[in-house]
Amino acid sequence: MAVLAVLPAQAKSKAMFKNFKVSTYIRAQDIARMDDDKFLKDTWETVSSQVDLDKIYLETHRDAFIVPEKTLLKVKKFFLQKGLEVGGGITYTRSEPTDFETYSYARENERQQVKEIAEYTAKHFDDFILDDFFFIDLKNDDEIAAKEKSGKSWTEYRLRLMADAGRELVVNPAKAVNPKVKVIIKYPNWYDHFHGLGFNLEEEPLYFDGLWTGTETRDPGSAQHLQNYLSYNVVRYFDNIAPGKNGGGWVDAGGIHMSMDRYAEQLHLTMLSKTPEIILWNYMQLVEVKITPLMRAKWQAAGVSFNYDEMTAPFTKDGKTITPTTMARFANVTLHQTDQLIGQLGKPIGLASYKPYHSSGEDFLQNYLGMIGLPMDMYPQWQERQQILLTQQAAKDPDIVEKIKGQLRKGGDVIVTTGLLKAIKDKLADVCELYCGDLKAIVNDFGWFGKSEREFIIPQVKYFTNDAWEVVSAGRPLNGGVSGYPILLRDTYSKGMLFVLTIPDDFGNLYDYPARALNVIRRAMSKDVGAYIEGPSKVALFPYDNKTLVVENFNDEAVTLRVVINEKVGSLRNLITGDQLKPATLPQARPMWGRNLFFGYPDGATVFDLQLPAHSYIGLGY
Repeated sequence: MAVLAVLPAQAKSKAMFKNFKVSTYIRAQDIARMDDDKFLKDTWETVSSQVDLDKIYLETHRDAFIVPEKTLLKVKKFFLQKGLEVGGGITYTRSEPTDFETYSYARENERQQVKEIAEYTAKHFDDFILDDFFFIDLKNDDEIAAKEKSGKSWTEYRLRLMADAGRELVVNPAKAVNPKVKVIIKYPNWYDHFHGLGFNLEEEPLYFDGLWTGTETRDPGSAQHLQNYLSYNVVRYFDNIAPGKNGGGWVDAGGIHMSMDRYAEQLHLTMLSKTPEIILWNYMQLVEVKITPLMRAKWQAAGVSFNYDEMTAPFTKDGKTITPTTMARFANVTLHQTDQLIGQLGKPIGLASYKPYHSSGEDFLQNYLGMIGLPMDMYPQWQERQQILLTQQAAKDPDIVEKIKGQLRKGGDVIVTTGLLKAIKDKLADVCELYCGDLKAIVNDFGWFGKSEREFIIPQVKYFTNDAWEVVSAGRPLNGGVSGYPILLRDTYSKGMLFVLTIPDDFGNLYDYPARALNVIRRAMSKDVGAYIEGPSKVALFPYDNKTLVVENFNDEAVTLRVVINEKVGSLRNLITGDQLKPATLPQARPMWGRNLFFGYPDGATVFDLQLPAHSYIGLGY
């Protein structure tokens, strides 16, 4: 097939941002509307006056609709002439409103349609992104017959089907048309469920030219229950799956009904991952989602990081006074503000968490742990670190106990959750004879660590007295002589230490742990990070390998914190203002019998007091 001439993807003479690109994406049906010159120009005026863009992605197909070539070329030319880089996009849906109906990859005619869409797109672009939907959610008679013939489970069948489809129907046909084309798969935010619908994180990143990351956390209380921290964590996970191939994050307007801050946080957290680009989904949201006073939260009067009043005030651009009208302005101010910080941060680091490919169990738990101040760094392979966190997902590895033993014999720590303990208790007994079955406890009292504001349910961990030791306990009540249960348990094996971290039945109850209990947990798990925070939940720590860190408060009120650096330092420097924060003066610690290993502060540590307004962050260096 002859290659149609591809217009050059012209770069701007001057980058809009110092440390990353900012892009947007136009859906196929909206591109078709841009055959109308007035619509094309008016929408561009609205967007370009309020947000600085480096690149735009033009979608060729969505919901069985293909943009006519004449219109596609016209719109592409328009944006190239505006100085933008231009890439392509494909959404492989037949009917998005019908439960995200995808193509049926067991049907030859639909496979051919998928192939032709890829070829058409490759003719016009040197790079294109597959939107969220390159999976399969169908169980029609053809898919059932193909699955039964394969002798595989639904997950196994879909993983094989889609890994082959990506190579045979998308990447190879696209490169046959345009050898220069880079084909990028965008993965959505629900990574712990990917394998059930055919997203193959083990194979696809090997042959796609790149991947992209959905970082939309929207309203954490909505159907997906995705916690704020995922906007950062999922980028880091995909970075560790395919180093150097993760092109950027992707945030939409979901959650903006909660406040402007919730939208801004998603953008900010995405960029804290040090990803090189962000896509503002989507172009028409930047046009149509209007600024309203309801987006100004009650905490805005308290000097917060994302200032609604500044974002909505008139400003001057290219000699014109512009009054902001849409969410595009929120994005622009947030990203320019974040850009001032990003260049000073090194490579993100954290507590390594091992999640084998296609594993299930305690879904998305790492994001809840991130929200209680434990910096997460997820990997699909075992990591050689001082400490490693193992959730129920690690049970997928048949050699997990031998790996645990090896870590402990070298003097490292292993932190297992109650979900993993329950899954491998018989095998783990070779290390420590613990039991976690179906027994539950209702707790609200953490003894000298304080009380939670509500009662909640935890699994009971059983152990042999004097073989393992409770570091943090809880009961109802704990004080007053009533039974308690482990929250953080420790045992030794060879040169190392095994911890069991109790996870409540409702992961959200982790936020109910008293601050003093969280402080002990954070200290115990800070060896590879070199720092930890003390304070309430819903405050996250983002550490970097150049001795910088960001602390972010997601609470609706101001918080008082301590930042503990596990070494002697003279001061902490505010990365934006340059102000120096001096160490706190502490009273002499009193030893606590039998428990001083995790109480007080590590030898040689330096402690700093800090206050953060609601929904605000600070960047610090030492």
